[in-house]
This record gives sequence, structure tokens and C-alpha cells, in this order.
Amino acid sequence: MASYDVIVIGSGPGGYVAAIRAAQLGLKTACVEGRETLGGTCLNVGCIPSKALLHATHQLHEAEHNFAKMGLKGKSPSVDWEQMQSYKSETIETNTKGIEFLFKKNKIDWLKGWGSIPEKGRVKVGDETHEAKHIILATGSDVATLPGVEIDEKTVVSSTGALSLSKVPKKMVVIGAGVIGLEMGSVYARLGTEVTVVEYLDKITPTMDGEVSKQFQKLLQKQGLKFILGAAVQGVEALKTKAKVTYSLKKDDSEEVLDADVVLVATGRKPVTEGLGLKELGVEVTDRGFVKTDGHWQTSVEGIYAIGDATEGPMLAHKAEDEGMAAAEVIAGKAGHVNYGVIPSVIYTHPEVAAVGETEEQLKEAGRDYKLGKFSFMGNGRAKANFAADGFVKILADKKTDRILGAHIIGPMAGDLIHEICVAMEFGAAAEDLALTCHAHPTYSEAVREAALACGDGPIHM
Repeated sequence: MASYDVIVIGSGPGGYVAAIRAAQLGLKTACVEGRETLGGTCLNVGCIPSKALLHATHQLHEAEHNFAKMGLKGKSPSVDWEQMQSYKSETIETNTKGIEFLFKKNKIDWLKGWGSIPEKGRVKVGDETHEAKHIILATGSDVATLPGVEIDEKTVVSSTGALSLSKVPKKMVVIGAGVIGLEMGSVYARLGTEVTVVEYLDKITPTMDGEVSKQFQKLLQKQGLKFILGAAVQGVEALKTKAKVTYSLKKDDSEEVLDADVVLVATGRKPVTEGLGLKELGVEVTDRGFVKTDGHWQTSVEGIYAIGDATEGPMLAHKAEDEGMAAAEVIAGKAGHVNYGVIPSVIYTHPEVAAVGETEEQLKEAGRDYKLGKFSFMGNGRAKANFAADGFVKILADKKTDRILGAHIIGPMAGDLIHEICVAMEFGAAAEDLALTCHAHPTYSEAVREAALACGDGPIHM
């Protein structure tokens, strides 16, 4: 029986970061992982492979639509789907091998297998049981499906199956207009697939700022995606070579049927907490299976912590990473901290969509006085030169203090631009602070400054 200060169960972004931080702080650390490779869902079948396909198909889009405008003429490239899949696999391998290297560098033991907790202070992996003064649950999440919809990962697929289809389908129905559905839908739309998105609610990306959501839908429609909103999926019938999706429109209860070669079920995710022995240990979980924690990521059982998708909150890799670092620091006797008010979210379509802090709808509901500064990328010289002038930057600030309360960006490199505003919010900055900061010209970031200027006397270039 090996003995450790910390055993982390799960090696996704939350788990491997928690393990590395614990090891950096001088704690003898092990990480349990049953996959053949480290990195969890994110690196193996989530964030990283999907971004590889998004990047590849965006390059295809540029070649087909913008190269000739720039004087780059020639035959448009053809798609070698098998090679694109190899590129995706190589990207995954590079990243997962990188985590292995970091484990060796930080002297972290990889306990290969699936873990459970037979009793407090013990972690069982396969036939072996190990001692641990502290245990961190970083077990992540899995696909949540709908009643009457059975995923076979061939015709009816989750995000995992959508990453590795045997061929590019002619028709795809995406159930759910959230981040995963829209990212994967845009990948296949660029590859020539006829993509129809069916969403239960009356808007796409329902938690995002309403103005951004409307603009985003218009831009995706221009790219060929079709949307059926306010539609409840009743069932999916998988046939030999295709599938039938039955849905009813909420406005009149009329029932319709869609044919598709592939159906992508993108209706959210659920925490992975079964099989760990939590109930027997007395670890409290919610009705939806999320592990309950206190303000220091400790569960109802002393010495057992939980982070990431296994707990409530946004299911984001970077949220899990922050919690992993913070939990490790608390275990080491330090003051771990996560500012849940400044956790950005990004959709990696083209254009990208990014947000942090409050939306206009939330501020109105709270009755808070605010002001709005907005700047279109049409006024940004770099964006116009790069055929990337769709979208805008929107900053929300307190009407009296000018303190930044939130920001919403749809446009080029939005996922990178949002972090300037995240840093500003961490320091309690006012919109004026951003407006008075010199930004290099010509850069996309100037649009952020102009939106900050719009919170005051107005932007310069619009």
C-alpha cells in the first residue's frame, strides 16, 4: 500500500492542474486515471480535438472565400478527411504526452485504472488500495442525453462521436444550440454538410447576452446553418443509413420530422460521480448528482475535496483549473481563491464569441443602474483588412462608479481579447482605465478600447 499526502481522482484540466500544484507545494501526490492517456475529456475528446477541427475548417473557409480577394489564386483545396483526422489525433497526442512529461517532472505518480473510495483516507485503483491524507475528486462530466434518444456514436452521436465520424455527412441535425452544438455544427457546415440546429428555447446560447445571441445567430445563418427554435425533440429513430428526428413546435404543438445522415446530441453534460462510493461515505450530492462543497472545496466528509464539472457551476475547463489550484493550496495550508465573478466563457466558432461578468439582462433584472459602451469591428482597421469585421465589443459599467461589470465580444480573436477585460475586472478597474490605456495600432484590441471610450464621451472611430 502506497501512502500519499494527496490523491487526485481524474486527470482532466482540474485534476492534473490540482496534482501539479500540490506537488509544487511539496506534497507527495498521485493522480488516478483509467484512460490510456492523461488529460481527461478536454484533451482527448473535447476542447483540444474540436479546436483542431475548427482551425482546419476555418482555413478551408478562408481558402474558399477570401484567398482570391487577397490575390492568392489557384484551385481551392479539397478535403482529405482521413488526413484531417490524423492532424486532430496528432494534436491530441502532443498535448496528452505533455501532461505525462509534467507528471514526471513534478514526481507525480500516475495510478492507472478507475478509482473509488472504500473508506475515508483510502483510494482503491484496480486491486490495489492506497492511503491518502487528502483526496480530490476531479471526475468531470459525461454527455447528458434526452428521453427517447439513444446514442450509438455512429448515426446518433455525442460530441465524442462527432469528432471521429467515418465520413463527412451530407445532412446533420444538431439537437441543442449551446456551445458544443454550434462549434461542431460550424465545423461540418464548412465541410459542406447541410446543418440544421433544433433548440428547445427561443434563442441560441441562452445564457449569453441577448444582443450577442441575436447577432451570433444571424452570422451563423449566413454561414449556412439553419435553426429551428422553440422545438421540443420527441425522439430520434436510427435507421440503417440515416436517422429521423421528430420534434414538436411549442407555439402550436405541430409535429415535424427531419431526415439526417447523422444526429448530434448536444443537450449538455452531467457530473460523473457514480461508482466512487460517495453515498456510502456520507459525501453529500445534489439531486442532479453534483458533489456539494463548502467555500474551500471540501465536501461534507473531512479530507475529501471536489472540483470542476463534478461540482455545481459553469462546466468550463479553466474553472476546473482554478479550483484545482485553489484546492491544492488550501490543503497545503495556504489561502486558495477563485473569483467566480470573473470566469470568461468562449465559443470558438468564427467569429468567436466571448463573455465575462454580467449580461444586460442580469443587470436589468437586478435593477442596477449601468451604462453601455459598444464598438463595431467595422470601425477597426485590422479587422477590415483581414475580412473579419463582423461583430462588436460591448462593455457594461456601473453608471455612478464606472466600474466594469461585464463585457461581451463577438468578433475576431474574441476569446483572447476578453482577457484584457478579465484582468481589468480583477483589479476593480473603471471603463475609463481601459479607455486611457494605450493600445497598439493596428490591432483588434483597439476595439476594446473604443468600447471603453463609448462608456464615456464616445468612441473615436465611429
